Amino acid sequence: MFEGRRVIVVVPAHNEEKLIGHVLDTMPAFVDRIVVVDDASRDRTPEILAEAAARMGERLQVIRHKGNGGVGAAIISGYRAALDGGAPGALVAVMAGDAQMDPADLPRLLMPLVQDKADYTKGNRLFTGEAWKIIPRYRYLGNAVLSLLTKVASGYWHVADSQSGYTAVTAEALAVLQLHRLYPRYGFPNHLLVELNNYDFRVRDVPIRPVYNVGEVSGIRLHRVIPTLSWLLVKCYFWRMKEKYIIRDFHPLVFFLTLGLLVTGTGFLLGLYIVYLRIFHGALSPNTVIFDAFLLISGMQMLFFAMWMDMEHNKGLR
Repeated sequence: MFEGRRVIVVVPAHNEEKLIGHVLDTMPAFVDRIVVVDDASRDRTPEILAEAAARMGERLQVIRHKGNGGVGAAIISGYRAALDGGAPGALVAVMAGDAQMDPADLPRLLMPLVQDKADYTKGNRLFTGEAWKIIPRYRYLGNAVLSLLTKVASGYWHVADSQSGYTAVTAEALAVLQLHRLYPRYGFPNHLLVELNNYDFRVRDVPIRPVYNVGEVSGIRLHRVIPTLSWLLVKCYFWRMKEKYIIRDFHPLVFFLTLGLLVTGTGFLLGLYIVYLRIFHGALSPNTVIFDAFLLISGMQMLFFAMWMDMEHNKGLR
């Protein structure tokens, strides 16, 4: 128990024979239940978990996927198991099976939930300059790109370090979320933020210590992940605009967004046509170029105004 609230920790694990034992051994004593989801590991992870279950008894629940569904799918299975356990008022955290999440940071993630200052908390490794020194440069820069896109897609402009999976959520909020429609792989934390915003849940960043070089093996390939997640976030943005500002409560930013996309798109296509004419047919009237510039500037202004209105609308979800 933590401040009178039951605590459940979900641990997604795939081929974590080196570190899963350490994760379980260092789990804080106030954690009431640990749900480890073995996402079809091919190493000794299942054997290590079986030994731990015999030692830890009912405190440890092990779920094994027959096929590898991805880290998001593993977390979803853990969330469902936490809810099926019938723990009203519980706090459900996620800690990776590769020991990259410091157990000492868990109380900081849980406290805003206990104090009813947030419905979901997320670790942020970027609060201090220490992250730049510890996190590999290519991963830091990739994280920065995805964090910016996630701000736009999710509407949580105050949230950074979008790829951090060290999180905690109230059971009440978790029961509302439509877990079945969330992305099952590395884009899960990004997509979850979009889902949380759709229901106006309060999200807070919590500073945590970045942990690297403890023997973890990353399965992330940025040259594949960034294009895939970028496209996912584009789709999530337009889905959120439809759900939140058209279906649930009509908002005038829809006009600015629609007109901005239409005008900007027209200006872009006209610009390409102008370049084609200039190359193959010679000089053009200056008025044509000025008109195209007017379309692009006007369209961008509309898009930025729609973005500002979205930021204002979500200010209360800190």
